[in-house]
Amino acid sequence: MSTQVNIHEAKTHLSRLLERVRDGEEVVIAKAGKPVARLVAIDRRPARRIPGMDKGKVIIRPDFDDPIPEWDPDYMHPDDPMRELLK
Repeated sequence: MSTQVNIHEAKTHLSRLLERVRDGEEVVIAKAGKPVARLVAIDRRPARRIPGMDKGKVIIRPDFDDPIPEWDPDYMHPDDPMRELLK
């Protein structure tokens, strides 16, 4: 079920409209009769984030910041134009 209200009515009666939305009704807010927004209830609250909950799931290898072989001039093809830029 949906109800349409104008912006002035929505501003004046926001608390009442939110109660109706909480009870499952959808409210459409219109400007000059044209819908511009929709108030709907939030189904559930997102789970709280707990610091450290992924501890042990991410592994950073000791060589993570070593140069990438593709960007090593000695590893690159002799005709690669990037080779000269990296020297």
